[in-house]
Amino acid sequence: MLKKITIAVDAMGGDNSPEKVIKGISLHSKNDQNVYYKIFGDIKKINEFIPKSLTTSLYEIIHTEDEIKSTDTPLSAARSKNSSMCLAIDSVKNKESDIVISAGNTGALFVIAKLNLKMIESIGKPALAGLWPNKNGTNVVLDLGASIECSEKNLVDFGIMGSALFRALFPNEDSKVAILNIGSEEIKGHEIIKNAYEILNSNKNSNFKFNGYIEGNEIMDGLSNVIITDGFTGNVALKTAEGTANFITGELKKAMTGTLMGKLSAILNINNLNKFKKRLDPRLYNGAILLGLDSAVVKSHGSTDHIGFTNSLELCVKIVSGNLIDKIKQSID
Repeated sequence: MLKKITIAVDAMGGDNSPEKVIKGISLHSKNDQNVYYKIFGDIKKINEFIPKSLTTSLYEIIHTEDEIKSTDTPLSAARSKNSSMCLAIDSVKNKESDIVISAGNTGALFVIAKLNLKMIESIGKPALAGLWPNKNGTNVVLDLGASIECSEKNLVDFGIMGSALFRALFPNEDSKVAILNIGSEEIKGHEIIKNAYEILNSNKNSNFKFNGYIEGNEIMDGLSNVIITDGFTGNVALKTAEGTANFITGELKKAMTGTLMGKLSAILNINNLNKFKKRLDPRLYNGAILLGLDSAVVKSHGSTDHIGFTNSLELCVKIVSGNLIDKIKQSID
């Protein structure tokens, strides 16, 4: 029998919480009975949304009325030792849970996690990894903002951690690492990127293939599936991709609903349009992963709904069952 995976859930973070969190847990539990949810938050507010269908043997509620607001600074949040977020992270620190998830204040989550969870030995800086669609499946992209300034060692570490994450999530696929750059030629880029290229190109790692440089317009091609960069560049790329996707879907919606011919065309192409919509649905890729700590920390988007939160819970399951932390440590060794 498989050992149950225990997820520490901050129920109070993000928009429309704890409602969306509890609905997400309820939906996720219907498809996976091998997960135990330790839910941290205000028990009165949480119990309003607990459905009768959610078996009591699958969860427990750890009561606290303290919660971290979106307006709290990371340092002030870190002093709130009895908040739902702090208690959830403590649960992982004390080995009572396998992984922690929150849809709350991003800066607070990362600071509290870094203060309470140990860094993996020889990893210099943490990285925030996200999942992006590509033509062949899914990319892991990091760093998305955790470490703004990076050395060549940090970028190499990101390649190791990103590759381990990809293999944990997609065990039947090979990880292919590339460095995001302004060109594909070896002479392009600043010294840190060039040095990272040299290290990754010369130190062959059996856990991934190094594909060299990749430009921004090639990220979605699928020839590489682990894209590494510094946090500043990665965050700009993320926001640009999100804005572009929103623009395309918005313009398509206007074209399909603005005229009678457009509406008729939409009806005739409803199946293809639904496929297009699903492919770009951000809820499918909800959940950024803070890597580099001795336990993975998952950040659900604060504005997602219960379906998006369900997908981030499934991401937690894959991370734990895929032995992500062990894979990172083995790659370093």
